[in-house]
Amino acid sequence: MHETLNSLSRSAKIWLALGIVVLILGVWSIGKYNTLVGLDEQVKTSQGDIESDLQRRFDLIPNLVESVKGTLKQEQEVFGKIADARSRYAGAQAGSPEKIAAANEVQSALARLLVIMENYPELKSAETVQSLMSQLEGTENRISVSRKRFNESVNALNVAIRDFPGNIIASLFGFEKKERFEAVEGAQKAPKVDLEVK
Repeated sequence: MHETLNSLSRSAKIWLALGIVVLILGVWSIGKYNTLVGLDEQVKTSQGDIESDLQRRFDLIPNLVESVKGTLKQEQEVFGKIADARSRYAGAQAGSPEKIAAANEVQSALARLLVIMENYPELKSAETVQSLMSQLEGTENRISVSRKRFNESVNALNVAIRDFPGNIIASLFGFEKKERFEAVEGAQKAPKVDLEVK
């Protein structure tokens, strides 16, 4: 083999070296592309998990609202906000900022409803409401876990898209940064509820 390399002309050696470099770059590019595809699919799966959990929440909320409605006539505004946000969520495109915003609005309105319910002992003792509250609490925990996994997936994809030289492959094949699920503005404050009938 050593004799074969020595017998090659200088230009043949250059072409051979260039061929090897192109082959290495091609294999690396394919590997990086496949990594980006895998990360993008992981984000889509995580997004689907969140949407499945959010759908469970949206399926439970009408039952909870109906169970509570009769007692809480003065809180019609909360029920209206929940219904409005559910409608916007259902009409928004999967993974869009509008869908995320609608999910966050439902979470905010639901937090207000839960605070209101704490002030009505007869609701807290009702078996239907207790069962729905327990299911809703479990769903909220699942949503929290799904959001964390989604944000981790988005972070991994965004880093892979932005790092060099992966950013070159990402731009060539149209991979774009994804948005994380962020907390609703004002989520760090507990909702305040005025129960006085005016």
